[in-house]
Amino acid sequence: MPLKKPFIGRQPELKKLEALHRKANPVLAVIKGRRRIGKSQLILEFAAQLPKYKLWRFEGLAPQEGMTAQSQRDHFARQLSTYLKIPPLTFQDWSDAFNHLSLHVKEGDIILFDEISWMGAKDLTFIPKLKAWWDKQTVPIFVVFCGSISTWIEENILNSAAFFGRVNLTLTLEPLSIPESAKLLKARGFQGSTYDCYKLLSIFGGIPWYLEQVKPGMIADNIIKELCFEKDGLLKLEFNRIFHDLFNGKGAVYKKILEALKDGMKTLAEIRQAINFAHSGTLSQLMEHLIIAGFVKKQNLWSFKTTKPLKQSLYRISDPYMRFYLKVIEPKSTKIDAGAFLDMPLSSLPGYETHIGLQIEYLLFQNRSLLLKSIGISPADVVCDGPYRQFKTASAQGCQIDYLIQTATNNLFICEFKFKREEIGVNIIKQMQTKIKALKIPRSFAPVPILFCLGDVSYSVDTGEYFYRVINITDFLETTPA
Repeated sequence: MPLKKPFIGRQPELKKLEALHRKANPVLAVIKGRRRIGKSQLILEFAAQLPKYKLWRFEGLAPQEGMTAQSQRDHFARQLSTYLKIPPLTFQDWSDAFNHLSLHVKEGDIILFDEISWMGAKDLTFIPKLKAWWDKQTVPIFVVFCGSISTWIEENILNSAAFFGRVNLTLTLEPLSIPESAKLLKARGFQGSTYDCYKLLSIFGGIPWYLEQVKPGMIADNIIKELCFEKDGLLKLEFNRIFHDLFNGKGAVYKKILEALKDGMKTLAEIRQAINFAHSGTLSQLMEHLIIAGFVKKQNLWSFKTTKPLKQSLYRISDPYMRFYLKVIEPKSTKIDAGAFLDMPLSSLPGYETHIGLQIEYLLFQNRSLLLKSIGISPADVVCDGPYRQFKTASAQGCQIDYLIQTATNNLFICEFKFKREEIGVNIIKQMQTKIKALKIPRSFAPVPILFCLGDVSYSVDTGEYFYRVINITDFLETTPA
């Protein structure tokens, strides 16, 4: 028998599901999140902890040319027939399919509609018939709607009149934290250095399925080469698969948006100009789709004095893998297909170490709670925080802060990220002083410089009085998640 995959993290989510299952009436949960984030695995783990109840898992077919509503019903029927150990069934109508399922489920059973958006995308009657079936339930069953196309779930279930007031629990799964990801790497047999561990995490971004591809006995660069720099590498092919499955072959404009953001944060106007998009309201809608999908983050800039959002907002890629693919893998795609990297060390790639440093920044942005905890800031004391950009005006210089935190006590924690193999020297102090001098800070506020680093820091920087904290992110690998 194959070994059971290690299941790490998701304890708060499991507790919520367990509490909901104890209710003496039919309950409905919705789980959404980025593809490969572990939605289905969460339910499989949850069901495994309740062995006396049966798990019925029905998965929609991934979209492809020629797919019809009947294709989805036939696939549902085949899955149901397998559970019942009977010859294949045929349903011409979703109501018949759901009602037939009801004949066999028992109290406490768990029913998972996996990739439900694929299941119902081709049939406009799917949602009303699913709602009608749900409203007839009297036996206390546990039903879960699960899917990667979060926009479809938002529009058709969470914000739909059909299921208004009927959803008992909504979970949006986030990437695993840095310590959880490191724990999963160790469980997969990875034994590399701290720097090599961060190399992997900075590309995989806490996505469980990516972390599970790690093979024991391999060093980080060889793992990355196999997954990203070989013709049929899983992460070489992953980007196009995601966009095909999530956007049903219509992902070209979404990809253009991400390409515009691969070099850093941009305003909506800058994105519009970069992709030559017409002046209409649909770009904002497309950005919202990417945000809901988990690939982009909207960063509101704010006034230090009023704490109110400014007119300008910034958008940035929030998914480390997406950024690495667009910035590093795709530009080398032709050479990868020709096998150019099979015998080439990754360290010989121009700017590779710099790319890894930037990737680690993206990873840290996903782990906000770790950043705050390491500085000693309670989330309750944070007024506003995030990457910060000050636009150049007649009265102010332009500057960009890696991460800025404004607290209720009028402190501005100005954080710099530095991840280099060589020792960080006193030049970092001059760089910080230049940034702080350019930043337009009200008189009643105090700038507090923070340095996040990976590797060695010179004695004068580490023990000096300039930085409020010098935080080595090595410690995050063993930190208890906040």
